[in-house]
Amino acid sequence: MQPLKGLTVVTLEHAIAAPFATRQLADLGARVIKIERPGSGDFARGYDERVHGLASHFVWTNRSKESLTLDVKHPEAATILERLVMEKADVVIQNLAPGAAARLGIGYEKLSAAKPGLIVCDISGYGDDPINPGPYRDKKAYDLLIQSEAGFVSVTGTPDEPCKAGPSIADIAAGMYAYSSILAALLQRGQTGKGQRIDISMLESLAEWTSYPLYYAFEGAAPPPRTGASHATIYPYGPFPTGDGSMVMLGLQNEREWASFCETVLQRPALTADPRFTANFKRVAARDALRGIIVEAFSSLTRAQVVERLELAQIANAQVNTMNDVWAHPQLKARGRWTEVGSPMGPLPAMLPPGTWDVGPRMDPVPALGQHTDAILAELGYGAAEIEALRASKAV
Repeated sequence: MQPLKGLTVVTLEHAIAAPFATRQLADLGARVIKIERPGSGDFARGYDERVHGLASHFVWTNRSKESLTLDVKHPEAATILERLVMEKADVVIQNLAPGAAARLGIGYEKLSAAKPGLIVCDISGYGDDPINPGPYRDKKAYDLLIQSEAGFVSVTGTPDEPCKAGPSIADIAAGMYAYSSILAALLQRGQTGKGQRIDISMLESLAEWTSYPLYYAFEGAAPPPRTGASHATIYPYGPFPTGDGSMVMLGLQNEREWASFCETVLQRPALTADPRFTANFKRVAARDALRGIIVEAFSSLTRAQVVERLELAQIANAQVNTMNDVWAHPQLKARGRWTEVGSPMGPLPAMLPPGTWDVGPRMDPVPALGQHTDAILAELGYGAAEIEALRASKAV
C-alpha cells in the first residue's frame, strides 16, 4: 500500500507551488481533489500547448488528481466546499491571495474549530501570518519576482548581466517545503491527534535555497561574483571548450584532485608548484590566468579525449546537455525512470519521481477540467437533478 493511501487532500491551487506540493502527495497515494474555476480552470492549463495541446506546466504538476469545478464565490458552491472539507479532507492546501481563504470561509481558525485534526497549508509570496504579517504580506508575488527579491538573480548570470534560473525555482522551493511540512504535520497528528496550520512563504523558501551566498552579506562582506556557469568560489569548476567545438563541465574539490588534474589532464605537473595556484582561494583569484592555461591545453583535444583524461585522473565531469539530451539520457533509460500517464489527449511520457520504495508511486492520469465533478458531488449525496441544477446556476 502506498504511504498516503486513505488520506484526502482538498486543494484550491493554481500555477506551480501548490500543485507541485499536492502532486507529490498524490505520488505517495493521497487522494487529491483539485478545485478549479468553471470554464477556465487552473490558469496554468493555458501556459502553453507543448504536450499534444496541453500545457507542459500542468502536465508536470497535476497527474493523479481529481478535478472538481466550483465557483467558490457562489453561495451554493461555498456550501459544497465546506462539506467537502468537513466530510472528506485530512489536508487543505491553498495558494490564493493572502486573506482570500478566510474570506471564503476556509481559513484555519474556522476550520480547525470544527475539525481539530485538520491540517491547513497556506502558500503565499511573503507569508500570511496574521500575528506577524510583515510589510510585504499583500504584495503580489510571481516566481521571477521572488527570484529577484530573494537575491537569487543577483548571484546568478554573468558579470555583465544577472539571470534567473531556467525552471520556476521559487515556486518549486515553496512546493517542496509545503510538501515536507505537510508530511511532518501528518506524523505529528498521528502522535497527538491534532492538526495545525502551515504558513509557507516563497521568499523564505528561496532565501533558504540561496544558501551560502547569503552568508557573504555577514558583517557587510562583498557578494560572491557572478561567474556564469562556473562556480563563484571554487576553481576550476565549470565549463571549458574543447578543440572540436564542444564543451565539457568539470569540477575539482581538493588539492589531491588538483595535482591529478595538472599531471594527467593538463600534462603539466609543474603547475602544482606555481604559487598562483597552490590553494583553491589562490586559483579563484587567478581564475583568468588558469582558464587560459586550461583552454589552451584543451584546444588540441576533442571532447572525447578530454573526458578520457578526466576519467583517468578521476576528475568529476559531465556533458553540457540540452533538454533533448536529457530526454534521451542513457542513465535515465537504464534505470527505467520513464513511464506513461493518461491524459485527455491520450498517453503521455512522464518521469517517475526520485526515490524508490517497495510500492511504486501512483502515476494516474492528468485530469480534464471538471472531469470528476459529478462523481465527487454524488459522493456528497447530490443527485443527478441537483447536479444539473448546480451546473445551470454556474455554481459548478
